[in-house]
Amino acid sequence: MRNLLSLLLVLAGVSAQRTTEWTFVQNGTSGVVPVELITISPTLMLMYDRADGNPLLLPDGERAWAAIWNLETNTPTPVSTITDTFCAGGAFISNGTLVSVAGQPLETPGQLPEDGRMGIRLFDPCTSPTGANCTVFEDPANIHLAVTRWYPTGLRIPDGSLMVIGGSNINVFYNTGPTTENSFEFWPSRPGEAGTVIPSQFLVDAVPVNLFPRSFVLPSGKIFMIANNISMIYDIETNTETRLPDLPNGVRVANPFDGTAQLLPLSPPLYEPTVLVCGGSATDDSLPTTVISNNDPATDQCSRITLTAAGVAKGWEVERMPEVRILMESVLLPTGDVLLINGAKTGYSGYPSVVGSNVTMSNAANPAFRGMLYRTTFPAGQRITQEGIPTSNIARMYHSSASLTAKGNIMVAGSNTVPAVVGPPALFPTEFRVQYLNPDFITNNSPRPTIQSSPTQILFNQKATLKVTVPPSLALGETQVSLMDMGYVTHAQHANSRLVFLEHTLIGNTLEITAPPNNFIYPPGPAWIFLVADGVYSEGVQVMIGDGGDPPRANQGIKIPFNSL
Repeated sequence: MRNLLSLLLVLAGVSAQRTTEWTFVQNGTSGVVPVELITISPTLMLMYDRADGNPLLLPDGERAWAAIWNLETNTPTPVSTITDTFCAGGAFISNGTLVSVAGQPLETPGQLPEDGRMGIRLFDPCTSPTGANCTVFEDPANIHLAVTRWYPTGLRIPDGSLMVIGGSNINVFYNTGPTTENSFEFWPSRPGEAGTVIPSQFLVDAVPVNLFPRSFVLPSGKIFMIANNISMIYDIETNTETRLPDLPNGVRVANPFDGTAQLLPLSPPLYEPTVLVCGGSATDDSLPTTVISNNDPATDQCSRITLTAAGVAKGWEVERMPEVRILMESVLLPTGDVLLINGAKTGYSGYPSVVGSNVTMSNAANPAFRGMLYRTTFPAGQRITQEGIPTSNIARMYHSSASLTAKGNIMVAGSNTVPAVVGPPALFPTEFRVQYLNPDFITNNSPRPTIQSSPTQILFNQKATLKVTVPPSLALGETQVSLMDMGYVTHAQHANSRLVFLEHTLIGNTLEITAPPNNFIYPPGPAWIFLVADGVYSEGVQVMIGDGGDPPRANQGIKIPFNSL
C-alpha cells in the first residue's frame, strides 16, 4: 500500500517525501564567537573568532579567539593560535589536516595575535573525543601564503591541495583599488611554483563585491565560481576562465552582499552538477555607503543552474523564497535537501558603515528568525517551504554560523555586528548562546538507521562493507548513502560543502557501498557517511577517501563518462 501511494503521488506530480518537524534547543555558551565553524570529529567542532575580549580564557589568562566545542558536554575548550584567525578561509586537505588560511591584519603591535593575512594554521586529525591535547600548529616565518589576504575562499581541489581564492588587505566595505587581491594561489605549492600567484580577470570584474567568492569543484575537475552577479568556470590545468550567464535580476552575492550557495548532490552515473544560489542583494554596487541603508531590502531570489552544455544554454532558473534574506547560511543535509537559516531581511554585511548603522550598530537590520527548507528534488515552485521549521528567539546576524554535526543535527551559533564584545542594551548584542536545531527523530529519540561498523579508509572506486541496522518502520522507504564534506563555514558560505550519493546494496544488516570513482567526483580527503532511510538519517561516521597522502596527489580511481562542463 505504501509503495502504491508513493506511485500515485509521483503520477500526480507531487513528491512523496517525509515532512520533518524541527525543534530548537539552547544548550551552553561558546566562549568565542564562531565566525568560522568546522565539524572535526564525531564529538567536536572547531571555532575561530577574533581577539575581541571573549569570556573564554586561555591557560595563561589571556582571552581566547579559538576554541573546540564539545557536542557531548556543550562546553568550549580554548585553543591557542599565533596569527589572527578572523575572517579566514580553509579546508581539509588530502592527508586529513584542516588548513586555515589568511586572517585579520595586526591590531596591537607586540601582542598576540600576530598579523593573520599570510597565516597558515594546521589542525591535524585529533582522535581525542574530548579534544584533549588537540592543537593548532603554526610556523609563520616558514609556512605562510605568498601574499597577504583577508576574506579569501579556501577550496580543496582534485589533487587534495588547497586553492586560495581572492581576498583583501584591509577592512573596507567595498573591495576596490590597491586593497584587493584578485588572484589565486595553491598550498602546498606545486613543484617549481613556490610563491606563484595567478591573476584572475574574473575577480577583477567582480569588484567591488568579490570577497569569499563561492566556489565548487565540478566532476570535470574544473572550478565553478560566483561573485557579485557574475560566474565562471576555471580550468586549473590551462589557467583559463570561461564566463557563464550572469545571475538574473541584478542580484549580487559574495561579501558584502552575502548570499549563500551550494553544489547540490552529485548522483551516479553521470554526476551532473547543479549549483543553487539564494539570497543576497540587488542593490547597485556603484552606490556609496553614504547612500545605501541597513533598511534596504535583501532579495527573495533563489537561482539554480545545471553546469552542462544543455543546462548553461537554458540558463539560471529563478525561484522565490517566502522571505527576503541576506547573511543566510545554507546547510546541506544528508537527504540532499538544503536548510536555509540565520541572517536578516535588510541591509548588508560588514561592520557599521552604511546609513542607519550608527543607530543599530549593525549594517543589517530586521533579523530573520525562521528558516526555510529547499527540497532539492521537488518541482520548481514547490521546492521552498517553511513547513516544520520553528521560529527562533535569537537574532543571528553578521558573523553567525550554522553547520551540520556528525550527530545529524544543526549547530547554530554566533552573531557579532561590531568589532567588540557588547551586551544588552545593544540591539544586537554579541551572541555566545549555542542552539541546536534538531530533527524530530532526534527530539523524540525515534528509531533511526545506525552504522555499527565501517572502514576508516576507502580508496576510490573501491567497494566496502558496513554493518548497519534499519528500523522496520523505515525499511520500506527509499535508502540512500550520503558521502559528505560538511564544509568550512563562514560568512554565509560553506566552502567545500559536498554530497555524493553512493551506489550501494543493502541486504539484511550488510551494506555494500562503492566509493566515488575518482578524485574529481570527491576530492581526496576526510568525509562523513550517513545512511538515510525514508528521510531519516543515521549519525555520521568519519572516513578517509583516497590514499591519505600529502598533497598534491596524482589522479586516483578510474575515468568515467560524466556530464559536466
